[in-house]
Amino acid sequence: MSGRGVRGAQVEATRAAILDAAERLFAEHGVHTVSNRQISIAAGQGNTAAVGYHFGTKTDLVRAIAGRHAKAIAEIRDRVLAEAGDFTCVRDWAACTVRPVTEHMAALGSPSWFARFNAQVSADPALFEVMMNEDDLVSASREQLRNVLDRFLPDLPHQVTAVRVLMARHLIVQMCVETERALAEGSATARLNWEDTASDLAEAITALWEAPVTRRPGDVAGK
Repeated sequence: MSGRGVRGAQVEATRAAILDAAERLFAEHGVHTVSNRQISIAAGQGNTAAVGYHFGTKTDLVRAIAGRHAKAIAEIRDRVLAEAGDFTCVRDWAACTVRPVTEHMAALGSPSWFARFNAQVSADPALFEVMMNEDDLVSASREQLRNVLDRFLPDLPHQVTAVRVLMARHLIVQMCVETERALAEGSATARLNWEDTASDLAEAITALWEAPVTRRPGDVAGK
């Protein structure tokens, strides 16, 4: 390998170490309480300015962490959709929505930190937008899934759809947190695996989407 190749490999290894350390620290302590210095030390970097040198701002660092997971999930989603064929019910759609996430989580092994990192980022409006943008950039198949849902639930009001999208996403995020934590800690609930989590989530999300709309958008509360 040439000197330039060795240098490139060293840079990539340093960046990966920083991303791994930042993801874990953000998951454990929250994004805004962790300093670049702490991340550099946890990544084994003698230069405590390494984070800023390689990634820029903290938002850029979050974007880089989100981006590498979004790419992996998108690749699984493309494969899952290709294998699924034609959808026959909302449950089929829900399974294809959930499985790319849980398969990715399973592939990370244990302990992993992505679910808890995701939850921390999702609690911050600005960082949540960064996370969603990264997913949209690498996954055209998300639009395909949206179109399938419209086919099954064509009369669902737009406002209700928007609310249920958020509900489903938060359900996926938080249940992945619970499974990730249980597996990492070896707690009593660790008997659940990612396949079980996917199945339970698909059933719950199906019930969420098929629930009747008892209050029309625009109704005044209490009437």
